Amino acid sequence: MARALIVGCGCRGRELGERLLAEGWAVRGTSRREEGLAAIEAAGIEPAAADPDRPGTILELVEDVAVLVLLLGSAEGSEEELEAIHGPRLERLMEHLVETPVRGVLYEGTEAGKEIVRDAARTWRIPVRILPRPSQPAYGAGADGLADEVRAVLAGEPK
Repeated sequence: MARALIVGCGCRGRELGERLLAEGWAVRGTSRREEGLAAIEAAGIEPAAADPDRPGTILELVEDVAVLVLLLGSAEGSEEELEAIHGPRLERLMEHLVETPVRGVLYEGTEAGKEIVRDAARTWRIPVRILPRPSQPAYGAGADGLADEVRAVLAGEPK
C-alpha cells in the first residue's frame, strides 16, 4: 500500500486524502493548527503536526511516504514567512528528500517555489508535478484530478 503525505491538508487536501483512502492508499495530512488536525482526523486521515516553515517537521514524517503533496498555494502568513516557505525552506526540504523513500512530489505554490521544485527534479531526478494555484484559471482539479496527479507522479509519467 502506498502512502501519501499531504502538507497543507485544508479542505482540498482532505478531499484528496478521502479520495486516496477510497483507493486503498494510506494517507497522512498535516496542519500547523490543532483545529486543522481535528478536521484531518475527522476525515479519516492520519493527522500530523508539521509546519512548512520548519522543513524538519515534514522530513520527520516521510520515512514511509511514496508521494509528498505540497498544497501551499493558499498558505497564510506574513510576506516574509511566505517567501521563506516558498524559497529557502522549500529548497532545504527538496535537498533532503533525495535521502528518503519519497518517489514523487506534487507542488502548488509560487513561481519561485515552482523553480526550486523543478531544479530539484533535474538535480536529483525526483519526479514532480506542478499544480496551478486554486485561483488560476487553469485550475480545475478537484479531488479526482488531484488523485490522478498523485498516481501519475508515482508512476513517473511526464507532464
